[in-house]
Amino acid sequence: MANRKYIVGNWKMNGLRAQLSDIADIAAIAANHEGADVGICPPATLISAAVQANPGFAIGAQDCHFAENGAHTGCLSAAMLREAGATYSIVGHSERRADQQESDAEVKAKAEAAHAAGMDAIICVGETEEERDAGQAIEIVTVQLARSFPADASADWLTIAYEPVWAIGTGRVPETSDVAEMHAAIRDKLEELMGQGSDSVRILYGGSMNGGNASELLAVPNVDGGLVGGASLTAAKFGPIIEAAAAA
Repeated sequence: MANRKYIVGNWKMNGLRAQLSDIADIAAIAANHEGADVGICPPATLISAAVQANPGFAIGAQDCHFAENGAHTGCLSAAMLREAGATYSIVGHSERRADQQESDAEVKAKAEAAHAAGMDAIICVGETEEERDAGQAIEIVTVQLARSFPADASADWLTIAYEPVWAIGTGRVPETSDVAEMHAAIRDKLEELMGQGSDSVRILYGGSMNGGNASELLAVPNVDGGLVGGASLTAAKFGPIIEAAAAA
């Protein structure tokens, strides 16, 4: 049985209080398309307000620290984000792996911290253009997944997002055959890592999904949804992706 589609919007460093109306519009579309699970990860400054304004709509965090508390200036613990109303957190996004030099071990610890605080976790993995051109894409991604994989992982709280790093924000999208090959490799690695229940872990595609290509991408085997960046910032752009997921 196919997994229920899951569409998550990652707003990255975008969004002020004026954009809360966009979240409300997106939540309304999601409510009218109950065939898919939908959520938004706004900047942390908007989590509490977004949760209060949209009860029942899944608001998440873009990152969390692995420590419960301490001398980590500028960081937010999973417990802090959960208290603000976030029900899940992205961890290991390619931009954080590159810009903040986050290691697989840190990503694993963050996923475990999110779970310990009562949140779900979305672990991101992906390869660069250079790694793909060198024929190392599957090896890079599956090793990254294994090293980032949290203890006691369960489909009840864990999601994986595959990000072809070279496709994020560039408008470039891999061939569906490439997406199918990578998602199948991730599925096989999940089975190796956790055995029973691995088929229920949802694997999202995270590379320039939009209203024009969502239906095609969501029809690829083992693509259980999407982690969407720029196209999630407005209801006009995100709505068609939600509709495609609900119909898939």
